[in-house]
Amino acid sequence: MSTFDDRERAFENKFAHDMDMQFKAVARRNKALGLWAAGLLGKTGAAAEEYAMEVIRADFEEAGHEDVFRKVQADLAGKADEAEIRAQMETFLKVAKAELIVRG
Repeated sequence: MSTFDDRERAFENKFAHDMDMQFKAVARRNKALGLWAAGLLGKTGAAAEEYAMEVIRADFEEAGHEDVFRKVQADLAGKADEAEIRAQMETFLKVAKAELIVRG
């Protein structure tokens, strides 16, 4: 096997790892967002966990993050504005990435 083949395999492995980490970070972000929104909706315990799972499932409707945003925005009508929801999404994604890095 050539050095080129080894490098190509290494790049492919890194790409797969990076995509896996991104998927995990987004899922963690969505759960945290769901729990935050559940709190604003007055949900606690199992109801909050179930709502967080609904937010995670919403991310599978289409590519990108707008499906999650639209769900949370519709559910939080009058309780949080667009800027606050988007800021929470960004913050939770940063936290999720940091947690994944620490846990390795």
